[in-house]
This record gives sequence, C-alpha cells and structure tokens, in this order.
Amino acid sequence: MAFQKAVKGTVLIGGGAIATVFGLSQFSQYRNKHGTFVNVQAAEAVTVPIKHNFPTREEQILALQTTPEFDVLVIGGGATGCGCALDAVTRGLKTALLERDDFSSGTSSRSTKLIHGGVRYLQKAIMKLDFEQYRMVKEALQERANLLEIAPHLSAPLPIMLPVYKWWQLPYYWVGIKLYDIVAGSQCLKSSYVLSKSRALELFPMLRKDKLVGAIVYYDGQHNDARMNLAIALTAARYGAATANYAEVLRLLKTTDPGSGKERVCGARCRDVLTGQEFDVKAKCVINATGPFTDSVRKMDDQEVPNICQPSAGVHIVMPGYYSPDNMGLLDPATSDGRVIFFLPWEKMTIAGTTDSPTDVTSHPIPTEEDINFILNEVRNYLSVDVEVRRGDVLAAWSGIRPLVTDPNSKDTQSISRNHVVTVSDSGLVTIAGGKWTTYRAMAQDTIDAAIQAHDLNAGSSKTIGLQLQGAEDWSPTLYIRLVQDYGLESEVAQHLASTYGDKAFEVAKIAQVTGKRWPIVGKRLVSEFPYIEAEVIYGVKEYARTAVDMISRRTRLAFLNVQAAEEALPRIVDIMGKELNWSEQKKKEELEAAKKFLYYEMGYKVKSDQLTDSSEITLVPSDIERYKKRFHMFDKDKKGFITILDVQRVLEVKFPCVLLVSFLSLLPVLQCGISHTKQCN
Repeated sequence: MAFQKAVKGTVLIGGGAIATVFGLSQFSQYRNKHGTFVNVQAAEAVTVPIKHNFPTREEQILALQTTPEFDVLVIGGGATGCGCALDAVTRGLKTALLERDDFSSGTSSRSTKLIHGGVRYLQKAIMKLDFEQYRMVKEALQERANLLEIAPHLSAPLPIMLPVYKWWQLPYYWVGIKLYDIVAGSQCLKSSYVLSKSRALELFPMLRKDKLVGAIVYYDGQHNDARMNLAIALTAARYGAATANYAEVLRLLKTTDPGSGKERVCGARCRDVLTGQEFDVKAKCVINATGPFTDSVRKMDDQEVPNICQPSAGVHIVMPGYYSPDNMGLLDPATSDGRVIFFLPWEKMTIAGTTDSPTDVTSHPIPTEEDINFILNEVRNYLSVDVEVRRGDVLAAWSGIRPLVTDPNSKDTQSISRNHVVTVSDSGLVTIAGGKWTTYRAMAQDTIDAAIQAHDLNAGSSKTIGLQLQGAEDWSPTLYIRLVQDYGLESEVAQHLASTYGDKAFEVAKIAQVTGKRWPIVGKRLVSEFPYIEAEVIYGVKEYARTAVDMISRRTRLAFLNVQAAEEALPRIVDIMGKELNWSEQKKKEELEAAKKFLYYEMGYKVKSDQLTDSSEITLVPSDIERYKKRFHMFDKDKKGFITILDVQRVLEVKFPCVLLVSFLSLLPVLQCGISHTKQCN
C-alpha cells in the first residue's frame, strides 16, 4: 500500500510536465487533424495495379536498360530508399531503384530491431524545451503504429522494463514514461505501469536483486529489420518499380537546361555488379538515399559541396536466449558513460546494445572487442550475480553505421538529432539524410513531396499510410497452424515461416522437400537448432538473393544469430544456390570463402577467435580469475603450472561426472591462451 501511495504521489511532481506535453500533443494533433483524416485511408486511394508476383532480377535489369526515361530514380536500397521507391510508384510515377549491394545490406539490417519513438529524445525535448525533438518523437510514434499495422507478420509490440534502484528515480522515470504514453495518444500500444520489486523479479528473474526498488514497464515495437526492408522493396517491385540490387551507380548523368543554361542531373551511369555490364538510366529526378554514403553521391554532383552527415557506429551483440525472458526487454537508461543500452529478446536469442561512437564510413563495418566488452560490462551491472555473463556466450556481433545529420555546435554524436533533412541541389539532385528506421515512411513521403515540387512531376499525395507490405494481406496469427496441417511442417518451422513470409509462407512450403521421416513430413533444416529450411534458399533466390552472404544474413538471419551455425549451414546453402543460379565449382568456392570472410570480420567471429590466440591479451574480472584458478588446480594436482593430457585423463578416470567435463571445457579458453597467461592466473 505504501508503495502504491508513493507512486501515486508522483502525479504532483510530474503534473506540470504532463500538462505541458499533453497541451503540445493536442496542439500537434489539432494542427494535423485535417491531413490525418485525409491520409488515414491513403492506401485505399492507390490506383496503380499490383502484380501477383514480382519480376525476376533479369527482367528488372532489362526494364532499367530499355525504359527511355523514368520519373524518379532512387539510389540506395535501404529502408529509406525502398520507402521512396514505394511512395513514388504508388503515386503513379515511373520509378527505378538501384542498390550497389543487396537490399538492406547496410545500416537497415544492423539496427536494434526496435520500432520506437525514442524515450531519451523525449527526455531531451522536455529538458531543453526543444520542440523539434518533441515533433520527431511524435512523428516516430505515429509511424510506429502504422508500421505495426502494415506488416503485422514482421512486427509486434514488446514490453520493456526499466529497473529502478533508487527511490527518487521512481517518480522521475514514471513521469517520463507516462509522457511517452501521452505523446503517443490514441496510438499508444499499451499503457505503461509500475511494478513492485517482487513482481519485477517474477517477470525478469535474471535481474539484479540487491537495492532494487521496483520497475516501470512500457511498450514499443520490435521487428525483423532486414525482412521488413526486403518486404518494402518487394512491394515496390509488385507495384511496378524497376528495382535492382547489385546495380552500382558509377556517376551521375547531366544535361544543360536550354532555358537557364544550368546543368541538371538527368540520370546515372550504372554497372551490373554481377555481369559487369554498364548502362545508363535516365530520369527526370534522381534521389540520393544512400545513408552513410550520402556525401559520396552528393560529391558526384558537386565536388565542392560540404559534408552533411556524421557517421556513428552502433555495435550490438547476440547472446543465448536464457539471458532474458521470452517476452520482456530491458532498458538501461544511464550507462557508465551516459549511453543507453537495450537488452532485448529477439528470434529466441538476446540482443544487447548499442554503442554510439564516431566512425569512418565503410561498406564493411567491424565490431571491436572494446565495444563488445563495454556492452557485456553494462549487462553485468543489471543482471543477478547468479548469472555468469561470459564472453564466450557472445554468439554474434555486428556494427551498423548511423547516417546522422551533422550539427555544427555538437561535440559528439550522442548530441546529434536523429531527425531527417531533405535537400535539393542547384542541379536538382534530391538528397534525404539522417532520420531513423521507424520513420522511413515519413522520410520517403517528405522526399517525394520535395522531388515533385522541385521537378514539377505530375503526381498526387502519398498513398503509403495503411498500405500493406508483402506478406501482410492474408496473414493471421494462426496461419502457421494451416502450414502444419496442410504441409506437415514442424510447428516451430511453420511459426517461423509465417512470421517471416506472412501469407507467402505457403509458397515456401510448396517447394519444401520431403524429409523421409514420419514427422515432419516436409522441411529439411539447414542447421538443427534453428527453424530455417532448405526451401528458403530456393525462395531466397526468387527474392533477388545472389550471394551466400545475402542468404545467411538477410533472407535468413543465421549470421546475426549465431556465426558458427551460419558457417555450418554455408556448404549446403552454396550447393542449393549453385544449382539455382548455375554456379561453376570455382564460383561456389569463391562464394563460400566470401561468406566465411563476412562472418569472420563483420559478424564478430574474428574478435571471438582472437580471444583464443597467444597474441591476444586475456581480460578477466576477479571472479573469473578465482573460478578458473580452482578449476585449473583440480587438474594440476602436481602443481606443475600447466596441464597435460595425462592430467585430464587421470581426473576423468577417477571422477567422470559431467560437471568435471564441463569444468574442463570452460577452462579451455585459459589453457589455449598459453602457459604464460595461465601462470599469471595461477
């Protein structure tokens, strides 16, 4: 009772702030009310016919080569670029999209997997009375609701717990989270609530118990980011956009305006990366939606233009699912260096991240051991001492580069706004920069609006609000049951297919191979512990996958979930793709090596293996040192300072319980670091 009274008392503390934000929220809703009612059924106004199937990549390349002129040419196949293509084509504009790698191969597949408004941005908006930050949060929350509606198979609400360890923080955080609910208004997913200490530990038993006061739970959305990006691209293709991955822009084409005498961008010189063939794509308007590479394309237009993006690296790690509950995330609002850390369940694993530090722009960002250890240390601070947070439990790690808009007065990337900016150069190049995953649709709408105005294109208003994405039309939460009953798939596999492909899951099931077993009847797995099946590789080729990396990282998410499992699946994946794409033995070998290199550098395999080399410095906390010392002495009975095979054999012959075997296996990292390291621990 006292606990509830203390919480209710916070109403007085935060009443003024709540009233202020509520007033701003109502003002914003009133200001946009007319436009909202006009656009809420925007998808129903789409007059462009949608195809049952999307064209093949070869047909798309042919369309790019033979179309005399497009209305819009989008450069960049991330969430924003594909969003621009979808927005443009559904307005009736003849649209093309070029991506030099694979769809979502950059930042859009390396996110925190959240669809959110940004709790910390709202905090900054209130503390600094920054209406622009508030407007960004408001817009993101509206887009969150839309994204959950248009792709329900790929997204869902997720409760996130904010643990509180000081009494004074309880009213402070409660007010902030309630403001988040109020700003969302009618689009609030579920109302936030306060938990007592006992209830918080019941829902999140891994949580550190000592000094815990209570917790606050709020809701945001979560999605499969790479699949969501691909769904946007495939939807654009079905509406008629000529979209092609592995189509690199070499330079921009320009023509002289006879009226003004100025040079105008009129297309791009392209190269099919897979065949080496070069061709021109002409367009009335060219849109630069290349994320971290925004300034590279802008300099194709004008070498003297100043940079507008400041890249920031965000590292995430994946750990086993037992580190978090199946349906509850965790937010650390104030880490040791002021950054925010999320700890979230995803695809039956646990994601922890992210970091936020300046970086150089690269196509192949690599996670560092420093960033991985930072995340692990922050995780240790919030989990019970009974939960041993081990470096060896990091199953995958990746780095994504955020294309933040530079603020000249900002000293670090944490202070840079995640808002977006649309610019039009003197030659007509339209650039969309900044922003965040959640607001991709609004960013695309603003970009196409600017393109229409700058180039006098004949098109109406945006039609993408409520426009369902690939797989959403006939999806239902119970669709997977039909897959089990009609095709004889395992329940876990059926659930995976339904939540990945939506109503297109039946197309995958139809091509699934017979297992030869009593059950499941069809659906051979690529690796035993994950529900990905061989038929997905065949279907992935149809979805424009052209490399083994495409398959392990974006058509499936194996590389992001477990690098060793991805490596195990590679030979079979390469064999299937080789058959579908007529690869030679040499090509198959090259694909296998390229995929292993990707796993080694970009998915954290290298930093993990470096822990086991003589040249790497071993880093152990005091508790680790004591534990390994005890296990070491268990085998080193003669106090030699090292362990031989005979020592291991002697111990296991005397006492063979599994616990000794586990102890020995857990000691292997220390043993493999060399005798010198072992002596230091000893």
